[in-house]
Amino acid sequence: MFNFCSLQGALSGSVASQSLLELDGGIKVLIDVGWDESFDASKLEELERQVPTLSFILLTHATASHLAAYAHCCHNFPLFTRIPVYATRPVIDFGRTLTQDLYASSPAAATTISEASITETAYAYANSPAAVAAENLLLQAPSPDDIARYFSLIQPLKYSQPLQPLPSPFSPPLNGLTVTAYNSGHTLGGTIWHIQHGLESIVYAVDWNQARENVFAGAAWLGGAGGSGTEVIEQLRKPTALICSSHGSERNALAGGRVKRDEHMLEMIKQCVARGGTVLIPIDSSARVLELSYMLEHAWRTDAAANGPLHEVKLYLAGRNMSSTMRYARSMLEWMDDSIVQEFEAYAEGQRKTNGTSDKKDGGPFDFKFMRLLERKAQITKLLSGDIDASRGRVILASDTSVEWGFSKDIIRNLAANEKNLVILTDRPGVSQEKAPSIARTLWDWWKEKKHGVVAQQTASGDSIELVRAGGRDLVVREAEKKPLDGDELNMYQQWLATQRQLQATQQTGTTTLETGGDVDDVSSESSSDSEDEDGQQQGKALTVSATLGQARKNVVLKDEDLGVSILIKKKGVYDFDSRGRKGRERSFPVAVRRKRTDDFGELIRPEDFLRAEEKEDDPVEGITAVGDDADVGKKRKWDEVATSAVKKQQPNWAASTEPSEGEELSRAEPDELDLVEDSEAPEPVGPSKLVYHTETVAAQMQIGFVDFSGLHDPRSLNMLIRLIQPRKLILVSGTEDETMALAEDCRALLSNATEGERAASDVFTPAVGVVIDASVDTNAWVVKLADPLVKKLKWQNVRGLGIVTISGQLLAAAMQVKPDEDDNEQSPNKRQKTAQTSLQNALVPAATAMPTLDVVPSHLASATRAVVQPLHVGDLRLPDLRRAMQAAGHTAEFRGEGILVVDGAVTIRKTGDGRIDVESVGLPGVGRKNALHDVRRAIYDNLAVVAGA
Repeated sequence: MFNFCSLQGALSGSVASQSLLELDGGIKVLIDVGWDESFDASKLEELERQVPTLSFILLTHATASHLAAYAHCCHNFPLFTRIPVYATRPVIDFGRTLTQDLYASSPAAATTISEASITETAYAYANSPAAVAAENLLLQAPSPDDIARYFSLIQPLKYSQPLQPLPSPFSPPLNGLTVTAYNSGHTLGGTIWHIQHGLESIVYAVDWNQARENVFAGAAWLGGAGGSGTEVIEQLRKPTALICSSHGSERNALAGGRVKRDEHMLEMIKQCVARGGTVLIPIDSSARVLELSYMLEHAWRTDAAANGPLHEVKLYLAGRNMSSTMRYARSMLEWMDDSIVQEFEAYAEGQRKTNGTSDKKDGGPFDFKFMRLLERKAQITKLLSGDIDASRGRVILASDTSVEWGFSKDIIRNLAANEKNLVILTDRPGVSQEKAPSIARTLWDWWKEKKHGVVAQQTASGDSIELVRAGGRDLVVREAEKKPLDGDELNMYQQWLATQRQLQATQQTGTTTLETGGDVDDVSSESSSDSEDEDGQQQGKALTVSATLGQARKNVVLKDEDLGVSILIKKKGVYDFDSRGRKGRERSFPVAVRRKRTDDFGELIRPEDFLRAEEKEDDPVEGITAVGDDADVGKKRKWDEVATSAVKKQQPNWAASTEPSEGEELSRAEPDELDLVEDSEAPEPVGPSKLVYHTETVAAQMQIGFVDFSGLHDPRSLNMLIRLIQPRKLILVSGTEDETMALAEDCRALLSNATEGERAASDVFTPAVGVVIDASVDTNAWVVKLADPLVKKLKWQNVRGLGIVTISGQLLAAAMQVKPDEDDNEQSPNKRQKTAQTSLQNALVPAATAMPTLDVVPSHLASATRAVVQPLHVGDLRLPDLRRAMQAAGHTAEFRGEGILVVDGAVTIRKTGDGRIDVESVGLPGVGRKNALHDVRRAIYDNLAVVAGA
């Protein structure tokens, strides 16, 4: 069984991605926890209802559309941190820097409390003026340390590493489910997931790119750098279900590929800075920024070597966590394209000199010489104030692509009124709200309309590029501000918060997060074991705090009597409890005896015990790491170090503080006035607060350009690969309705042609958000019980981990046996009552539930039913494997023509579309020619399993 449901992103303009997969046995897998720039908590309500039923979570890309809601769910959904999460190491590290940048830049990311939750809790204020502004009350945002702790819970994976994930404490057994990650391109550490469970082979491929880029390698469909390049790798071929994104199905691929793309970007920049303008390129802060920054930095290096005009143009990279992002990039070169690794190796080889000196002229791949990092708002204000000379032009890369949060919003507010300036969009923005589109979406619509004229320009190679004039249109900039609560609003918030804490304290005993999951108390373990019989009754119910508020509306404020003896440890300032007349645990002090939680393999591993050095420095408050240098016994300190540390404590540190690498020293070699500017931002309110929006209208006069740096698949890649993959079921998600439906029609035609001569075309599904579809595998497999005499006669043949045997037997319909009651007193009243109930249940069992049994054919029927069965050759022979086998045997083997393998120039082997192997031999004279055909046939049979007939 396999059911699929898209929680966000299907048949809509939203770029957020959330998918729920349900497998046989009640196993539920959540893939991605994406969000869009609206930060609407109502879009996560369905996910919140599914949290108590999830088995594990997979994260695909380190982008806001794939994991922006992860920290929010960990912080606000009580059971979410108990669910195991898996991702590659780059997704974990870059996802942490992205989330920290998000919450540091936008107060709206904390989200507001739902109006229904406020009215249910603070009913006394339902008719007060404070209730009108209740929808703007902010939830408590996770701190940078909280975010670092949440991401430390994620288990890292490597590519092509099969893994049997651990289930959550409230999940059914996974029964041998296997998950394998493959490179998807598009981002560093981006993943194509392969899930194998029983007969179901599911490939989840959302936002992938087959083409190689400057930094990112192509997707692993064809085997990557070491693959044959002509066929899909075996693990991803012919899955029972392929879940693919429809983004880019209507995108026209640029002729010339990556080279032309980079050329168009540089030509737009050159023509803008030539007239003294400023170029703004909105980018994300963790994923695609690596491709753009690498390309521009190396373009500046090449131009400087040729004494071109670009190296005099200032190049900036603005983002609150950019230094951490680039530091992680320098440590993850093995995840990048082979050209990056070769460039680093060449740079490292050039540093080795006989006298031990090093030449830091250019640096490594991400050691920036021309690109300047800006991480504080005061630096952005200083840059845009006009005090810094910009007569030669400047280029600013700023987060985020939506221009709804980050430094890009501050920059476009300042640059929009000047017609010399240029905004270059690098991706098609999504639509999070129809009534209030993002700034990037507004600019995209203007670029498509071309209402106020187009400026056509020619590149050096003769290509034409178009820049669209804004034409003085009104650009609405909406700014979110965080303000403290007072009066009735504060009282309402405090009452809501107190109710939330009491409900969580009474509903959940023991730990609720994975970081302390290794130690649990006996009370929680006993309660969990006692409630095993009630799992069937509570399956599907929403066991979250918000649902409980709706069910217990009358008992909102809990009394001290409801807490019982637990009041001594749950409530502060209470030291006495009257235990007279009490029974059971109410008569003793509630001491939680902690014990180690174990599983089949022993004691559970605590992830915080195995953190890396930079992760420990990210989380200094949790007590996981050692204390600071000030507490080291016997360590000397200098007076200037004490002063420096005092200054550092006054500034918020959103990134891990490690020693600067050579690349950081290279970028800091020439400090300028931007380094000396002091922060002028007012400190944000620490306590309860609300969200207030301010709107500003700017008359936009700048020019708008577009260069596709999204790094997604194009129609050509989709048409080629889907036909090669040959999925039985195809599910299209993550795209608008028009492009999804158009791609579905193309795929139906492609798959019907690919399966010519076989069964009908594969099923293509286009589900909407919240719609559950059944994509189970269509097979003629049945579950039968083998009789013991038949099992003794079976001779199994192993084929790639599977056991295969042919059987001739007699099918019998045997009723399922009922386990007898083990009761010594056969005549007791309880025994007689149980026997009567069991007999009644057996009488009501329908015939369809009987387990069929396969037994040995009786001797008197064996002669009548005996038939001649030819031996079966089982397996999938790959011509590249056969080529290697023949070369190892001393023969010459090479491919000629279209997939034809020629051995010794005399034997040809070709593989047809239906899997047949055709071998032809030409009788040429020569020594050793007569053995070539015999050796080829023997090699083919050695790669197949011969199953004898029974």
